[in-house]
Amino acid sequence: MKSLQPLHPLLNSVKYFNGVKSLLTISLLSIILISCKSSPQQGPAAPPPPALPVSAIIAANETTFVDYPASIQGAVDIDVRPQVSGYLQSVLVNEGAYVTAGQTLFKINENPFREALNNAKASLHAAEAAVLNAQLEVDKLSPLVQNKVVSDIQLKTAKTALKIAQANAEQAKAGVASAQINLGYTNVKATVSGYIGRIPLKQGSLVSPTDQVALTQLSDIHEVHVYFSLAENDFNNFNANYPGKTPADRIKHLPAVELLLSDNTIYPVKGKIDMIDGQFDKNTGAITLRASFPNANGVLRSGNTGKIHLGLQHNDAILVPQSATVEMQDKVFVFTVGDSSKVKKQAISIVGKTGENYLVKDGVKAGDQIVLSGVDKLQEGMVIQPQKAADKVAVANTKK
Repeated sequence: MKSLQPLHPLLNSVKYFNGVKSLLTISLLSIILISCKSSPQQGPAAPPPPALPVSAIIAANETTFVDYPASIQGAVDIDVRPQVSGYLQSVLVNEGAYVTAGQTLFKINENPFREALNNAKASLHAAEAAVLNAQLEVDKLSPLVQNKVVSDIQLKTAKTALKIAQANAEQAKAGVASAQINLGYTNVKATVSGYIGRIPLKQGSLVSPTDQVALTQLSDIHEVHVYFSLAENDFNNFNANYPGKTPADRIKHLPAVELLLSDNTIYPVKGKIDMIDGQFDKNTGAITLRASFPNANGVLRSGNTGKIHLGLQHNDAILVPQSATVEMQDKVFVFTVGDSSKVKKQAISIVGKTGENYLVKDGVKAGDQIVLSGVDKLQEGMVIQPQKAADKVAVANTKK
């Protein structure tokens, strides 16, 4: 027993050390668990919603303008052609010259026609002489018949011969008149006042009424007619926007129209639509309208081209800025702003354009909130930070 006593303190030390080790282990595990629980893993912070301008759509009266290709013609455009055949003796006018009605433009050799007139006059004189001779025969036989010296059959025969002679005289007189007309046709005159076109045939050319090429063209352009066409949908909108039960009534209420020239300048005088064609062209599916413009200075000529600047009035129109739209797969969309500032992609139907705005038929309505810019970066259901725009979407009387 005495031999074990020295070991007793050592055993007590070992027990003490093991106890302390266990306590330290437990404390360390507790610290690790507390640290893991109190310091969870955190990711990067979410970005704030984008701040984008937003405005409410309003309705307003609006006039839209559409340009339609047009062709210009004079009030009178005619081909100057000969009415008799012959050699062109002289050209009495220059290309591009202004002429007055009745002025002689070309002279055809008249000698054959003058001789024809002389021959017709001679035939007339012979026929008139035959009438006198037949009348003498009737005068001679009338008393003989009354006295029953000769048979009345001879008087009847004489009277018939007189009628034949009179008819021949009338025919000869008509021949003289025809020869005089043909002689007059050797002077080719202007039927209206206007401007001469090109003259392809020169002095000495053989001309005929059957020639495919005219002597020249003559245009009366104190007023010009401008022809343009409307597609069926445009024509339906045209009828719906202007009052009148008939085309004639509707024409009376149409506003003046502008003519845009080929160099994109506007003709200084406005015109008036005065004709609507009676039917659609089967080949093009369009209907033709005509607008007339004064042309006192002769600025416009036949054959000019341009565009008719036609305005259509729209009441309570919905206008959406082009900058607020995005086009995808041939459709146009806007982003409306709903509850909780979420955006929704909405398709719209466009019927026209005015200035920087689209004229919308359906898809949105007055009062809807839409995003004005930055729509190319938006997606369905995104949350934004709306910023009220200073200006409204629709501005009345915006013109192209």
